[in-house]
Amino acid sequence: MNYKMIFSSVGQLLRVEAVLMILPTAVSFYYGENLSYVYGITMALLLITSIIMTLPKISVKRIYAREGFMTVAVSWILMSFFGALPFVISGAIPSIVDAWFETVSGFTTTGSSILTDIEAMPKSLLFWRSFTHWIGGMGVIVFVLAILPQKSTQSMHILRAEVPGPTVGKLVSKTMVTARILYLIYTFLTIVEIILLLICKIPLFDSVTAAFSTAGTGGFAVKNASISAYNNLPAEIVISVFMLLFGINFNLFYLLLIKQVKRVLKSEELWVYLGIVAVSTLVIAADIYPLLGSFGEALRQSGFQVASTITTTGFVTADFNKWPTLSQFILVLLMFVGACAGSTGGGLKIGRIIMLAKAGVRELRRAINPKSVKCIKLEGAVLERETVSNTCVYFMIYMLIVAVSAFLVSFDNMDITSTVTAVVTCINNVGPGLGMVGPVENFSALSDFSKIILSFDMLIGRLEIYPIIILLVPSVWKKSA
Repeated sequence: MNYKMIFSSVGQLLRVEAVLMILPTAVSFYYGENLSYVYGITMALLLITSIIMTLPKISVKRIYAREGFMTVAVSWILMSFFGALPFVISGAIPSIVDAWFETVSGFTTTGSSILTDIEAMPKSLLFWRSFTHWIGGMGVIVFVLAILPQKSTQSMHILRAEVPGPTVGKLVSKTMVTARILYLIYTFLTIVEIILLLICKIPLFDSVTAAFSTAGTGGFAVKNASISAYNNLPAEIVISVFMLLFGINFNLFYLLLIKQVKRVLKSEELWVYLGIVAVSTLVIAADIYPLLGSFGEALRQSGFQVASTITTTGFVTADFNKWPTLSQFILVLLMFVGACAGSTGGGLKIGRIIMLAKAGVRELRRAINPKSVKCIKLEGAVLERETVSNTCVYFMIYMLIVAVSAFLVSFDNMDITSTVTAVVTCINNVGPGLGMVGPVENFSALSDFSKIILSFDMLIGRLEIYPIIILLVPSVWKKSA
């Protein structure tokens, strides 16, 4: 294990986080909140830690997959710890566990919250809270790769460990250029959404924070009633469209840039994604129509919540705790499904769902005809047996973590719906669940123990299991491992 290289990489990340703290500091000055000392202390601690971690001279700079996983896991844990300090130092969230939960929820783009009165928070803290979604959406380490030169062989191991999806590839030959392309597309879409929300007459601060949360598919809002507080149909349409856009594989946006439209239109994952959205929206609209008495309103609410749930954003415009069981069940299924691979969304990912479904069909055919040979294809390419096997193993580990986490959270003695959906919504980085953790509720009533478990579930979900789990494997820590 190349610890010096890991510490150096993490140290660079913490330095970047210190620089990013300048933005909420500026917001604090602008609104006259006198909280600059809060960000100043945090930045100083980040820089000191960064200097200490980057001091040792590195003789061997080469890293492998295990160092990549370790770098990502340690980075996200420390990033969340330091990111929580402004909430604690300011006294806005006095409990370190609560502040840790809120910040992990921000960086992992989950959107689950312990805050009972969001609008009472200082503007700069609300800005930082939403900004953590934007930072974590594409990945902080991807951002570092985009601005700091790294060797391609080293950076690719880190990119694979952080970017969500069953497979990770480079858009171009250099990893650094790939990271820059991803962030340029990400930034451009965010700016366009801000402009459109301003046109919809949403205030500037609200437009910026909403765009940050949408881009990261996170769901933190600056209003207690989330997006429903604005009662603004054009704004809901804009946010719905951009939630769906950010749930698409960013490789497809790059293909559009280089005018390879036919390859985009042939994307199997994209059409399955859009098909699930369309069918789910229509079924839920029909199901809640008797409740609302207007199919237009039913379509408005179902469309927004389906887009919010499948992309794991977590914005709400309706209390779906009051919806019929069928609609609630569909939303829970969408939490598992998630967005496309290579997007900022969470969940299992559409690509994995397609692979698992095709693997299941193949095994059924083999049971009927053992001599049959059937290859599994995705996006027109034949998948290697190892890729399919890894996906099946991933799903098994994922379900085991869900079961164990639900068991541990059950000690809080909530009802079964609240307990299970609390875990499901956190590990899939969605935000609200059902019951006591529903759209008009929050996670404040849970014990510190449950909040810690759910915080790690968020990290496990965002980093797709292995970087966090690998921390618990003793052999990985050995220098000769």
